[in-house]
Amino acid sequence: MRNGYNGKNFSMDNLTAISSWSGGKDSCLACYKAMQQGYQVKYLLNFISRESKRGCFHGIESGLMKLQSELIGIPLVQKEVTADMKKYEEEFKEAVTALKTQTINHMVFGDIFLLDQINWVERVCNDIGITAVEPLWNNNPQDLVSEFVNLGFEAVIVSCQAEKLGKDFIGRRIDKKLTVELKEKGVCPCGENGEFHTLVVDGPIFKRKIEILESEPVLKEGFWKHWFLDIKNYK
Repeated sequence: MRNGYNGKNFSMDNLTAISSWSGGKDSCLACYKAMQQGYQVKYLLNFISRESKRGCFHGIESGLMKLQSELIGIPLVQKEVTADMKKYEEEFKEAVTALKTQTINHMVFGDIFLLDQINWVERVCNDIGITAVEPLWNNNPQDLVSEFVNLGFEAVIVSCQAEKLGKDFIGRRIDKKLTVELKEKGVCPCGENGEFHTLVVDGPIFKRKIEILESEPVLKEGFWKHWFLDIKNYK
């Protein structure tokens, strides 16, 4: 269901959902918009690397996402997964199915324009009998960033491709000035192609702001070189 709730034969009581959670701005905004549309989000579902115990793509430490969950007031379920894509799909289905048995019938995602990703989501959700909800789908990325900021959410960049952005962008706050710089570099304002990832630290669904007390940028080698914000202390 790429544009969210379509009004077909659902009472508001039936609009129960899991929200896919990375700790970043897109999953957070999707969750928020789904709640505004009447979905009752029962769980945030997050996948972390079995090796690093951090978010698979954002590299966020698991404890930070648990703090987000506490401040939002929605329970976080974390599932350790492997890097192998076939195995990941199996682990994804297992995690969602375990929650789906508790009368949850929708799952919220923060996809924007990547067809391969949304096709994977819809296929896998169809396999396990849960409806995918995509509140951000086919929206202009610049408009989504503006909406995110105007709503009062705050996020910082916690990882980026070294070739595209570099060390100076690590720890930067998502704001209108930043989006201008990203546009000049030919980078999607939402980082939808994986150019960067974020951590949400505040917003209208948070009880208070997460304070980052100590951090430093770290360069990691791999298929691509990535800068990460190593957050050592927070509250």
